Amino acid sequence: MNVSLVLFTSDLRLHDHPPLRAAGDGSRQVVPLFVRDRAVDAAGFAAPNRLAFLADCLRDLDEGLRARGGRLVVRYGDVVDEVCRVAAEAGADEVHMAADVSVHAHRREARLRRALEAEGCRLHVHDTVTTAVAPGALTPAGSDHFAVFTPYFRRWSQQPLRDALAAPRTVRVPDGVGSERLPSRAGIAGVSEGLAAGGETEGRKRLTAWLRSGVAHYEDRHDDLAGDATSRLSPHLHFGTLSPVELVHRARAAGGPGAEAFVRQLAWRDFHRQVLAVRQDAAVSDYRTRHDRWRSGRAAEEDVEAWREGRTGYPVVDAGMRQLRHEGWMHNRARLLTASFLTKTLYVDWRVGARHFLDLLVDGDVANNQLNWQWMAGTGTDSRPNRVLNPLTQARRYDPEGEYVRRWVPELAEVDGPAVHEPWKLPGLDRAAVDYPDPIVELSDGLARFRRGRGLER
Repeated sequence: MNVSLVLFTSDLRLHDHPPLRAAGDGSRQVVPLFVRDRAVDAAGFAAPNRLAFLADCLRDLDEGLRARGGRLVVRYGDVVDEVCRVAAEAGADEVHMAADVSVHAHRREARLRRALEAEGCRLHVHDTVTTAVAPGALTPAGSDHFAVFTPYFRRWSQQPLRDALAAPRTVRVPDGVGSERLPSRAGIAGVSEGLAAGGETEGRKRLTAWLRSGVAHYEDRHDDLAGDATSRLSPHLHFGTLSPVELVHRARAAGGPGAEAFVRQLAWRDFHRQVLAVRQDAAVSDYRTRHDRWRSGRAAEEDVEAWREGRTGYPVVDAGMRQLRHEGWMHNRARLLTASFLTKTLYVDWRVGARHFLDLLVDGDVANNQLNWQWMAGTGTDSRPNRVLNPLTQARRYDPEGEYVRRWVPELAEVDGPAVHEPWKLPGLDRAAVDYPDPIVELSDGLARFRRGRGLER
C-alpha cells in the first residue's frame, strides 16, 4: 500500500495514536485529515468555547505534523463526502479512524464504511483511542452493559491496557491534496474570557505539572472548591489531545491514593461511554424514568434564567454558574451542586441544564455531560435517585471560608468568612448597595415540591 488516510475526530494528538501508527506502518504516505463537520454545526453543538479550543488543537496538531515533515489537511462539509474526496485525490486505499459512541458517530461510521467500500477503499476503526477500555469490552452476565459503576470499576481495574505508543518520527504526506485554512480562535465570537488554551503541547505540559505537584493531593482535595485542586485535563480528554490509556499508565506509575482516585475518575468516563454505546437514547431520554412532572411555565422560566445568570441568591450556586460563563469550565463539585439545585430544588428538567452546560463547557461531552446530569437528576445510574444536595451544607463543607464564593461573586467580596454563604442573615448588609438577590426559593419549599413531583409525598 502506498497511501493511507487518517481521519482525526476527537483524538487530536500525535502521541499514543493507534490509527496514525497503523497507517504509518502499512503505507509509505499518510494523509492526516480533519473535517469540520457541517452536521455538528447544524445540530447546535459547535459552541464558541469548543470551537476556540478546537482551533488551538488543530493549529498545534498541524505544527507537530510539520515538525515531522507532514501537515494537517483540513476540510469543511459532510464528513463522508470529504473523506471520499480526499481519499480519491490522494489515491488512498485505506482509511483509519477512532471509534466513538454517540448516535452521530455511529451513523457517520456506517455511512463512511458504505461509501468507501463502494470506491474499493477499506475503513479500519480503532478502539481505545478515546477510552482506556473499549465500550463493550466489559459486560456483566445477562446484560450488554454495566448499569452500576462499582462492579464496572472492579472489572475495569483488572483489565490489561495496551502500551502507550510513541509519536511518529516522520509523517510523509502526498503532494496535491488541498486543504482549507486552519481556523483561529481570534475570529470566533462569544468565547469565554477565561477560556484555557488548547492543543496537545499545552495538554502534555498540564499533565506533567499535574503528575509532579497535583495528583498526590487529589484524594484529599478534589472537592475543595477554593483550592482548585483538580487536574483541569477534561478539555484535553474531550478533544483527545491527551490519551486516556497514557493517563492511566502514568497516574499508576506515580502511585499513591491521589493517583488511584484520579484513575477512578478516568474509569467513570469510560463507564459513561459504555452506557451510551448501547443506550444511545440516554443522550436525550431518561435512562431510568422517575415519571417526573417537571415544572414549566413563566415562573419556572424565570427561575432557570436566574440560575443561568448566577443570580439565585445562593452564593455557592451562583459562583459555580459564573465560573462556567467566565472560563467555559466549572469545578466538578460545583457541577454537582448546581445540577442538584436546578433539578431537585427548582425541579426543572435535567435536559434544560444539560443544554446550557453544552452551550458553554469546553469539555462539553455528550456521554459525560448528559449522564452526569441524569445521575444528579436521579434518572440515571445513581443508586440513590432522590438525594438532594443542600447548597448551604455543601458550601460549608467544600468552601468553609467562602473563598470560592468571593472569587466569583464580587458583590459579596467584602463579607468575611463563612457568613458569605448566607448574606440574607447579615443585619448590617446594605442590600441596595450590594445588589445581590434574596434566594429565589426556600430550600424547604423546594424539597417539598420535588418530593411531591416525584410522588414521594402526597
